[in-house]
Amino acid sequence: MQKIVPHFWFDTKEDIHEATRLYTSLFPNSQITNVLTITDTPSGDSDIVTFTLAGQDFMGISAGPYFKFNPSISLFVVFDTEAEIEAVWNKLVEGGEVLMEYQTYPWAQKYGWLKDKFGLSWQLSMSDNHKLNQKITPMLMFTQDKAGKAKEAIELYTSIFPNSKVEMIAPYEKGDGDTEGFIKHSRFTLSGQLFMAMDSSGPHKFVFTEAISLLVHCDTQEEIDHYWEKLSAVPESEQCGWLKDKFGVSWQISPTEMNNMMENGTPEQVARVTQAFLKMKKFDIAELQKAYKG
Repeated sequence: MQKIVPHFWFDTKEDIHEATRLYTSLFPNSQITNVLTITDTPSGDSDIVTFTLAGQDFMGISAGPYFKFNPSISLFVVFDTEAEIEAVWNKLVEGGEVLMEYQTYPWAQKYGWLKDKFGLSWQLSMSDNHKLNQKITPMLMFTQDKAGKAKEAIELYTSIFPNSKVEMIAPYEKGDGDTEGFIKHSRFTLSGQLFMAMDSSGPHKFVFTEAISLLVHCDTQEEIDHYWEKLSAVPESEQCGWLKDKFGVSWQISPTEMNNMMENGTPEQVARVTQAFLKMKKFDIAELQKAYKG
């Protein structure tokens, strides 16, 4: 199982199903793998959709108009051919907004940054500089009062997760377009998965929000306790397994066993587990097991 799963918050059931159908149509080895409806939540009935894109795991939930996507976290996608990148660009930009024009840049034969019709940001690149083993990589942009914190965040994250390392860091140099020493581009792995990060001191109106979170699958209570202790820095944001770290990035620390309960349980068992976890901040596996067993 993929250790860390990007998780998207959609307003409505219509949005999440339309979006995941679109996304899974874009790449080979992509499919919707499970749809689960949870009932009687503060947002009413919500659909949880798990899906793969290019063999990588993603999740989403339809839970009301509380959080909006913005470019603080985007999906950086690499391509080998111009035909492939153009096809994906044309599908994603329909009804969306161009953030950086799709064209040739000094660092890429073809590159563009867009916001799709649902608000999710994508960076598409065909470049000899971006020959990566991972098709789709979450890119974190540190803005406003967190601009300049990318290196500190990378050091924290790679110290917390096993099998993690800094792959490369390229800082801005003097006269390079942003504050000298800020991170222009970086790549790092967490539990073997690739992530990217950058700083931007521009006049951005956005910061990290719960619209995109990083869900961490945990096999034991000790694992849950470890990640919760190391990452949680905003007590008022702790709810239903969600937390915010010191940089404002949202994480979900989730027991693998609960996924099995929710996917394989009877409607009554799923309802009991749902009501149990809605009352929790940090997840308690033993209490979830009691609820499942009734």
